[in-house]
Amino acid sequence: MSRLDFKLEATASGSRARAACFTTRHNEVLTPTFMPVGTHAAVRSQRREDLLSCGAQVLLANTYHLLLRPGVDIFEKFGGIHGFMNWPRSVLTDSGGFQIFSLPGSRTMREEYAEFTSYVDKTLVRLSPERSIETQKIIGSDIMMVLDHCVPSTVEHDVAREAMELTHRWAQRSLIARGDSNQALFGIVQGASYEDLRVESAHAITDMPFDGYAIGGLAVGESSAQREDCTATVTELLPHDRPRYLMGVGTTRDLLEAVHRGVDMFDCILPTSLARQGVAFTSQGRRDLRRAAYRDMEGPIDPACDCYTCKTYSIAYLFHLRRVHESTGWQLLALHNVYFYMRLMRTMREHIMADTWMTFYSAQRHLLDARDSYGKAATHVTKATRRQLQRKRGRFEIVVRDDVGFIKDTGSGEVMHPISDPALEARSLYVEQSRLIERLRAPVSEPLVVWDVGLGAAANAMAAILAVEGSGIPPGGRQLSLVSFENDLDSLKLALDHVGWFKHLRHAAPRALLSDNRWSNVASTIEWLLLTGDFAVRKFDAALPDIIFFDPFSFKTDGALWTLPAFRELALVCRQKPVEVFTYTYSTSVRAAMLAAGFYVAKGRATGAKSETTIGLSPAAAMAPHGRELLGAEWLAKWRRSDAQAPFGSDADDASWHDAVSRHPQFLI
Repeated sequence: MSRLDFKLEATASGSRARAACFTTRHNEVLTPTFMPVGTHAAVRSQRREDLLSCGAQVLLANTYHLLLRPGVDIFEKFGGIHGFMNWPRSVLTDSGGFQIFSLPGSRTMREEYAEFTSYVDKTLVRLSPERSIETQKIIGSDIMMVLDHCVPSTVEHDVAREAMELTHRWAQRSLIARGDSNQALFGIVQGASYEDLRVESAHAITDMPFDGYAIGGLAVGESSAQREDCTATVTELLPHDRPRYLMGVGTTRDLLEAVHRGVDMFDCILPTSLARQGVAFTSQGRRDLRRAAYRDMEGPIDPACDCYTCKTYSIAYLFHLRRVHESTGWQLLALHNVYFYMRLMRTMREHIMADTWMTFYSAQRHLLDARDSYGKAATHVTKATRRQLQRKRGRFEIVVRDDVGFIKDTGSGEVMHPISDPALEARSLYVEQSRLIERLRAPVSEPLVVWDVGLGAAANAMAAILAVEGSGIPPGGRQLSLVSFENDLDSLKLALDHVGWFKHLRHAAPRALLSDNRWSNVASTIEWLLLTGDFAVRKFDAALPDIIFFDPFSFKTDGALWTLPAFRELALVCRQKPVEVFTYTYSTSVRAAMLAAGFYVAKGRATGAKSETTIGLSPAAAMAPHGRELLGAEWLAKWRRSDAQAPFGSDADDASWHDAVSRHPQFLI
């Protein structure tokens, strides 16, 4: 029995678009509906009165942020969030799963809870499904969300499956924790961009008696087409008698496409966040007030809109407010955007009820996302455009978050290490895990040879160099011989043009390396060599390694390096020495390839969305004292059940790899 008394009123002909209504403890909600985002119990720059007048039926607040500030004691004192913010209509609280996912390098996922450092006072916080639900009960929201484990939509299949299965277990615990509360509770379907996982997750979550169902883990790296396909796959499997909520999406066209595929509820920060940048959503597409063409333009920003902003101010005045950084401009533009979103949802509902949806949908799907398709065209390249162009080189471009630069491959759309600060991740996964400084302090005369496979923007190599320079190792000690392999130097060259976002490159070494293919420090304790070209060929030109930082860009862009033949060849190179290989993945297929090639395989540290990474050991390294946690019988059993048993690049007619993994000596210990 649903706590929302959901009623399906109409479904459009030729579409899954539907109109419905449900009743919370505070008001009736008509769908489709958009929920303005009030993360901290306030929609940024917007007054309560404006939100009410524009027709907002539900506001979204965030449990993660409200738990940290103001804290549950405040909500207990005020009798919940409605009394605290004087909001008479419904509130939905997100559990905080996405915010925990977004924390760069400061959270750990466990079976019992997510552990993270508070950005308010740096204390350690543990958020379990039970604590999330208890917090949401005290906040007093009308609709609560289960705590889920969100990962980037482009992660490996094994990573996505593990996160999905944890989400299912946490969903069951959230249901139990809700108890007899009259607050509604929604389950969340996960599974990244993998259709099989989304189908499996939809079946698992809908087997639980939630009051509504959400689609999570989208708008985090996938293309619009992938998002639309995923949405269609999931909505087809969701019950018809419960609300469907697409989390964190999106633009006006995203909403139109998702309604067409059967979604009822949405939230997104875009109406207010893009308003702050000077972007308005209008009936004729987007308008960007960064364009000088609007400096003296008369008339409202949207001639078809009757919001307060459009009835009162000219587009030239709004342009002026943004140009002088007046916060009133942000407020007025955000007011228009929120109003436009709410009116669009009402219009969609009207067409569904009248069964004229397909005509409306066909007319709007290209118009809504048009970019500055009317008004006087700009005749010059703006500074903003030039800056954007400067962020690109070859097939790479820079993505900036929290003043940290990340390298994106424009061909595949993938961002290298998109969650954690690359420099911090390099230090943790490669420098600290390899015990680099400890090895250099050992009384050994031969250089310590480190292969850096996949130089990229030099995060791993510079982490090693900076660690050695800061270690206090005196001249005359063991030398670090660092060999970097790379077949496309554009990512490093691009990063060097923007060292403000790549602080690890504020050093003479990277530019010298590009110029001369080598660099050494004054004390001659570090020798850095660059070998350009195909790693499969160039590795034979380097001294045999002691340590390998194995960090090719991704499976999509450097697929040949992750295959069974490639690992077999690498294992042959390493057979003469005790060598350890450190890599960021923990893909079952990659681990199977390493085992089948003859490496011993151990668990590595967690990073970003990954609960662990991978360490490979040559047989000589495995026989020596190493202190690594080798994969055991539990992993082997999981591998035998997996649909990703076969190593990448394995021959369909040659199953010898299967026996090589099954009978690997590390599982016989």
